[in-house]
Amino acid sequence: MSFIDKTQIRVKAGDGGSGSCSFRREKFIPKGGPDGGDGGAGGNVILEASTSESSLVSLVFKRSYRAKNGTNGAGKGLYGHKGDDLILKVPVGTVVRDLDSGEVIADLDENGAQAIVANGGRGGRGNIHFATSTNRAPRKFESGREGEERQLELELKMIADAGLVGYPNAGKSTLISNLSDARPKVAPYPFTTLHPVVGVVEYPDYRRLTLADIPGLIDGAHRNVGLGHAFLRHIERTSVLLYVLDMGGVDGRAPWDDLVSLEQELELYLPGLSKRPSLIVANKMDLPDAEANLAELKQRLAGDAREIIPVSVGLGETGILADRIRELVFARRAELEREKMLAKKENIPETAEDTSASGEIILE
Repeated sequence: MSFIDKTQIRVKAGDGGSGSCSFRREKFIPKGGPDGGDGGAGGNVILEASTSESSLVSLVFKRSYRAKNGTNGAGKGLYGHKGDDLILKVPVGTVVRDLDSGEVIADLDENGAQAIVANGGRGGRGNIHFATSTNRAPRKFESGREGEERQLELELKMIADAGLVGYPNAGKSTLISNLSDARPKVAPYPFTTLHPVVGVVEYPDYRRLTLADIPGLIDGAHRNVGLGHAFLRHIERTSVLLYVLDMGGVDGRAPWDDLVSLEQELELYLPGLSKRPSLIVANKMDLPDAEANLAELKQRLAGDAREIIPVSVGLGETGILADRIRELVFARRAELEREKMLAKKENIPETAEDTSASGEIILE
């Protein structure tokens, strides 16, 4: 069990400590007032995204997690200690849902991002808080509140700059091993890759991007045929798509039909997904009929602006593909950054207004 991208866990925050009912008793002060301190708050349960985690497998063997309770208050105005928070590490790209309500609690899409998924209970007040002018020796105190308890569903949606999309045996695993540091299992039969693999492509100028090998899709994947949803959800976060086509038609399918089917599966799963920036990787150009199939593919896509890049990854011939992926990815990164900046600008409330010809600013 090396890769898990979906699991359920129960989390329980720590209970708050109870307040103390105590009175000051010292020499020469036989009837001192109340001095019971407050109880400490319970610890929170926190999920933290970390690049050191690549799967949810660490949360599979233990399904229940609990933070520490706060300690009780004591006499002499001593407050109880807060319970220690429990921090659980999860992979970057983990979506957290409340299993009972279906509400998305957090989307941990950046390294170091944290989300409190269960709040610790508040500590109870000691009797020092209940003294009044008419009741100078209160015996009232509060018990600590119970910590929040939740049943959570964790779903990993891998984050990569570009995703390889194609039918089984199209050559995606060989391609990612040629372009990046990833070393997926490669063999001449379908479904060699059973879970997503992310590799890092490094360039001579030290710039880098991430490339994901999505397991091969089949017809009906959007209806969850052949673990379709388990594969498709990892494509959601990729900003660029690389359609890998078998130009030799090894499995008896025409490459242009494969492209249409792949786009249809993506669109049926998530509208707009197939419209993302993409390249078409015409693979296995060393096979018979590949050149003729490439010519027909270009003819059928004559009005399509996407670039078709012929390669033979089995022979290690990837040509200009790495450079074209880089151009597309970094252009998309810049576009997304501009969109993010504009969104932030639109959300900043206006606090000043120019109300005079002289340019005087009057604060609202």
